[in-house]
Amino acid sequence: MSAQAAENIYELPPQRPSRPRTPKAAGAFLTIGELAQQLQIEQHVLRFWESKFLQIQPLKRAGGRRYYRPDDANLLRRIQALLYRDGYTIRGVQNLLASEQSGQSLRSASEPETVTALQASLTASNPAANEDPNYLRVRRADLEKLLQELIDLRQLLAAE
Repeated sequence: MSAQAAENIYELPPQRPSRPRTPKAAGAFLTIGELAQQLQIEQHVLRFWESKFLQIQPLKRAGGRRYYRPDDANLLRRIQALLYRDGYTIRGVQNLLASEQSGQSLRSASEPETVTALQASLTASNPAANEDPNYLRVRRADLEKLLQELIDLRQLLAAE
């Protein structure tokens, strides 16, 4: 072996010029690396969360390669926000997700469709609502008062 050939053994092969990656479609599956990069967390954190939150079910291909569905990615974003931003514990997030799955969660007060839906059901089920112009205003005030009481109760329960 010549001296020049011996020196070339340790040289790295030339790399192809990198092309800018085109972003994936909104509904595309994400690899664990892509999702970890989007969430700005390490891949092992995602694997750990999979073990703690049974709702996360990535598609696993041969060799164990994970592909996250858009719903899984959204759930992981929510879990990250609850843990890191809102200060929940893992147990707290588990309880919250379990209560939502069983239909026991309270809707947020920032969702105006709750009041609107209740108003629509009141007018449909009560003919007096169509005749009295103040009926809806009075009922809306009652509903807003009830909603505030529910919000206060939720805050008391969360503080425990």
